Formats: sequence, C-alpha cells, structure tokens
Amino acid sequence: MDLSIVIPLIDEAESLPELEEWVRRVMEKNNFSYEIIFIDDGSSDNSWCVIEQLRENSNHIKGIKFQRNYGKSAALNEGFKLASGDVIITMDADLQDSPDEIPELRRMLLEENYDIVSGWKKKRYDNTFTKNIPSKIYNAAARKASGIYLHDFNCGLKAYKKNVVKCIEVYGEMHRYIPLLAKWSGFKKFGEKVVEHQPRKYGVTKFGWDRFINGFLDLASIMFVGKFRKNPMHFFGLWGTLSFLFGLIISIYLFISKFFFDQTGMTQRPLFFFAIFTMIIGTQLFLAGFLGELVSRNGADRNNYLIEDRID
Repeated sequence: MDLSIVIPLIDEAESLPELEEWVRRVMEKNNFSYEIIFIDDGSSDNSWCVIEQLRENSNHIKGIKFQRNYGKSAALNEGFKLASGDVIITMDADLQDSPDEIPELRRMLLEENYDIVSGWKKKRYDNTFTKNIPSKIYNAAARKASGIYLHDFNCGLKAYKKNVVKCIEVYGEMHRYIPLLAKWSGFKKFGEKVVEHQPRKYGVTKFGWDRFINGFLDLASIMFVGKFRKNPMHFFGLWGTLSFLFGLIISIYLFISKFFFDQTGMTQRPLFFFAIFTMIIGTQLFLAGFLGELVSRNGADRNNYLIEDRID
C-alpha cells in the first residue's frame, strides 16, 4: 500500500464527508493505493456515525473509536499501530490541512530520502495574538532545545516513513515532538515543506492557551527522558553526590572551626542546618537514581535497539 492517512478527530462530523471526498479525489488522480484511518477521540457529536457511513461506501476507510477523550497523542499512536502503508500521512480533520499537499510530501520523503517531512504553515489564518505569536515563541524554544530546525513542530500535516512510526511510541502530549522522538530512535533526516493553511470552515478550534504551557512542560520532560531514561543514575547520582559533598565540606569546616579555633555553638549556626539539609537531599537524589537504575534495568524495552541492516 502506498499511503496510510491517519486522521485524529473530535467533534468534526460536519467536515468528515468533505474531507474524505477531497482525499479520495487526490488519491485517484495520482493512482495511489491508500487507506484512511479515522480515530474518533471521544466525540460527543455523531462523528462515529459519519465514519460508519463512509465505511459503507468505501473499503478504503478504517476507524477507531475511543470510549472517552484520551488526547491526540493516544489517537496517533493507535493510528500508527494500524497503518500499513509505506508512507504514513497525518493530518487534522478540520479541513485546515489540504490533501493536495500529500503527493509532494510523499515525493520528498521517497525521492529525497527524508525520514520525516513536516508541514510549515507559513501563512496562517489564526488569531495573531492568541495563536501566532505564542506559536512562534514555542517553536523557537523547541528548535533550540531539540536541535531539530523545523519552523512548525505542531503542524498536523506530516509525512513519515513506515519504519519511523513503527519504532516510536507517542504518549501523553508528545504528538508535538514526534520528530524528536524519532531523533532519539536514531532517525536523522528531517525535511520541511511550506503548506497551505485553510481557514476553518466548520466548528471551533479544540485548542486553548493551556496547550502552550503543556507544550513547554512536555518538551522539558521528553528532553530529560530521552537523555537519561537508560541511565537515570547519571543525572540523579551526579547531583546527589555533589549535594552530599557540599554538605560534607561545610560540616568539616564547622568541625574544624569548633575544635581548632575554639568557636562554640556549632549546632546553633545556620550553616550547620544547611549542611544537614544538603546531605539529606544528596542522599535522597542518589537513592532516586539507584531506584531508577533498578527500574530501567528491568524494563521491557531495555534492549530495544533500532537495527538498520543485518547480514546472517
């Protein structure tokens, strides 16, 4: 199969028939073999009924319905599991992503040998103050922290090689950082294409201000997990040891002051309590690293490595 088109959605019943017809028209024009995977993330409208109706008219349609809203990351993760195309395209269901971009995204992926090609909505039809400016700040921070120079991390329109989506797990709110998840798995070639951003035709946006706060928190989380998940002692052990040694040095200084310079009241000095505090914190950090190592060594994915090729 040439293409798997993964579309997460919530309360988009009005746009689904038009989106399916648009995708079908593009696929038939380019003679692609394809499947469309709709993931209903706990919609409260009749989105699932629409998906069932579309399935009755086309064998290209597949669907997953969540019992409740789990979030876009969970929807994409399940869609990736089901996808069987050589190229996987993700896009939003609100008609703001144009299916006309799909052939060029696929061409770039295959002919220019990218692992991921991300859309860049250079010209947006969103509110400048509530979306555009925060989005620019967020993307600048993401580029700096991840070392992946994409203009629009949060663009829903992306193309992936099949082995990329099969090697990563998207969880929490990590859908914004799929390129970074791929980077941690060993993929290196990331492309970008300016795509057309369509004005919203139906309904209202499902995203609020909290996505920017959560985005930065998720970035910090994934950077930490990506670097230290296999060896947590390298982080907790280092800072625990430094904290303990700092407290120990202060304790030695207070001991020398009392017994060699006749200074009394060592336990009444603020430095004494600060030394005890830093030594306790250091011990706790070291123990946290030790427990983290035990968990990591017994994790089911402790020896999951990406093998690019093999000769037996």
